Amino acid sequence: MNSTIEDRDPIDGVAIIGMVGRFPGANSVDELWQNLCQGIESTTFFSDRELDPSIDPQLIQNPHYIKARGIIADGECFDADFFGINPAEAEVIDPQSRIFLELVVAALETAGYADTFDGLIGLYAGCSQNTYFSNHLAGRQDIFDRIGELPMMFAREKDYMTMRASYNLDLKGPSIGISTSCSTSLVAIAQAVQALTNYQCDLAVTGAVSMLAPQYTGYLYQEDSIFSRDGHCRPFDARAQGTIFSNGGGVVVLKRVEEALADGDRIYAVIRGVGINNDGADKVSFSAPSVDGQAQAIAMAQAYADVSPESITYIEAHGTATPMGDPIEVAALTQAFRLQTAANQFCAIGSIKGNIGHLADAAGVAGLIKAALALDHKQIPPSINFETPNPKLDLEHSPFYVNTKLADWLPGSSPRRAGVSSFGIGGTNVHLVLEEAPTARPSGSSRPDQLLLISAKTRTALATATSNLQAHLAAHPQINLADVAHTLRRGRKAYNYRSFVVCHDSAQRTLRERAEAIQALVPDKLPTRAVTSRSREVVLMFPGQGSQYVNMGVNFYQDEPIFREIVDRCAEILQPLMELDLRSIIYPAAEAAETAAVDLAQTFLTQPALFVTEYALAKLWQSWGVQPQAMIGHSIGEFVAACLAGVFSLEDALLLVATRGQLMWGLPSGSMLSVQLSAAAIVARLSPNLAIAAINSPNLCVVSGPTAQIATMQAQLESEEIS
Repeated sequence: MNSTIEDRDPIDGVAIIGMVGRFPGANSVDELWQNLCQGIESTTFFSDRELDPSIDPQLIQNPHYIKARGIIADGECFDADFFGINPAEAEVIDPQSRIFLELVVAALETAGYADTFDGLIGLYAGCSQNTYFSNHLAGRQDIFDRIGELPMMFAREKDYMTMRASYNLDLKGPSIGISTSCSTSLVAIAQAVQALTNYQCDLAVTGAVSMLAPQYTGYLYQEDSIFSRDGHCRPFDARAQGTIFSNGGGVVVLKRVEEALADGDRIYAVIRGVGINNDGADKVSFSAPSVDGQAQAIAMAQAYADVSPESITYIEAHGTATPMGDPIEVAALTQAFRLQTAANQFCAIGSIKGNIGHLADAAGVAGLIKAALALDHKQIPPSINFETPNPKLDLEHSPFYVNTKLADWLPGSSPRRAGVSSFGIGGTNVHLVLEEAPTARPSGSSRPDQLLLISAKTRTALATATSNLQAHLAAHPQINLADVAHTLRRGRKAYNYRSFVVCHDSAQRTLRERAEAIQALVPDKLPTRAVTSRSREVVLMFPGQGSQYVNMGVNFYQDEPIFREIVDRCAEILQPLMELDLRSIIYPAAEAAETAAVDLAQTFLTQPALFVTEYALAKLWQSWGVQPQAMIGHSIGEFVAACLAGVFSLEDALLLVATRGQLMWGLPSGSMLSVQLSAAAIVARLSPNLAIAAINSPNLCVVSGPTAQIATMQAQLESEEIS
């Protein structure tokens, strides 16, 4: 191994920060992972009655018609209203484009960037042939007449899938449609990696969708074709006879790894290397694979990543289980690995196609998601439908072995690494080298109570979102609730139907207690409301003397750093003016609470205490994004409003409040009364009402600097002979 390999910059590469998908037997990547770990085959075998009625009855009776396919739940359904698409248009859009729209939204939500992102978001994706048009819309002149020829073209052609998503979701980065047959989705991901590396975008959403319409159909088996004789896909097995095509789709969100680390993103894995090429004419036919072409793409990815093949201990193979495909693929992998190592059977190999079938254009992204999940969980799932190795693979003399059971992915001298391959009919080959995520920076300290916000466009969707959140929290009992609250607040769009729950998350709380609290997330028992889309204005109201009490705001002082920092700063400014630490009065020790309550009733202490508490609380609200359109106050509260409005600085306001309080209490103010006849001293003798009225007078030219404000106020006050 090159001695410099492990000395590379650890933040090289592109991070996978979000993954979503809809697969046979799994509507999420979490469900997919559970199915993979349990070795579940998700192909659906249909009865004659379950098959789509459009299928020729004679074909169904053909003994070579295999009534099997991997299907996705509700693949024909679409929430057009969510995207602002009218029903007539939605009816003619390719279901693959509709699913892609939904996946992109879900992917951005998963990554935490569904609301705002300060950068360009690019889309790189593809889809399979539009069978929905050919099987349902072609020849329907009434639909063409109603919709129009040009809109029909936009709805049916795969060229417009990514651009439709960019338009509907207001994404302004590159929007690129890619089509390379079975390698489409991994090629799209490779292009997204290059775009991020070249700073053509700052976030990339990439993947593919493949869905045959109607879904409930089988296929006609033909001898020596790529199709399985019995509806099962058996990668690398001696009984392998072919593959089975299924419906599904996946999307991943990519970001430059150094930025993902800096932003605290959740990283599943890091893409270190990319290799992509075409076989050219060096093969027996257009549709045949090539050992040399595949080997060169694999070696290219390893060279790009600058890693030794011996550090790669899992390969998610293309693995179609065809008599020609598997032997050529293993031969190509062996050829690439043998450039740097002679070691045998140190690298596990598997293929997701045994579980869910071949997703055609979306096959590569499914394999990538599997490999990224394996790196994230540090486990290698079993490759199913495997009993005896295909002797043509010669695995004993290769670097590879087929992993047949769920296995812990043991650490080595280098980070865990995986390779992912995808090869398209026509010869476009792509291989990626993945690496486990770098150690994440731990989340900082936070408050013991977390506000979890939930919103949706309809009441039904809100209930579903709440149930989904409950299920996620229950499945991850040790999750940091502060991180969840942050993502829900910053990474989700706020829709009109809203709900919330406050979760207590102290260190003393047991996992059982936490689990019981999560069970309380019942949709119909949470406070829920529907809001209008108009912006609601906020007015801050500040009370005056009489509203004070010992330990006012103590919970904020203990748990909110911003509140505490402001109170501490104010106390430090006031200490030389008042010759005491105001915090000892507001937040006294338990044994001094009774005395502090008596002291706090004295005006020279009451007014500074109220000012500091109200000012710090207002600043805390502003740090949370609550910006007032107006402010109003009574008595000392007016000074808080004036200070927040920029009429005078915090230092001048505290001087004013402290001096005024002492004068009103009849205390000698010492050197404070000789502040060069400043307006602060003059205003201290006034009622707050007169002071604020003078400040807001249209005859005054009040500028931003406190010195200018004081001079202007003093001149105005003296001219009116106010004393």
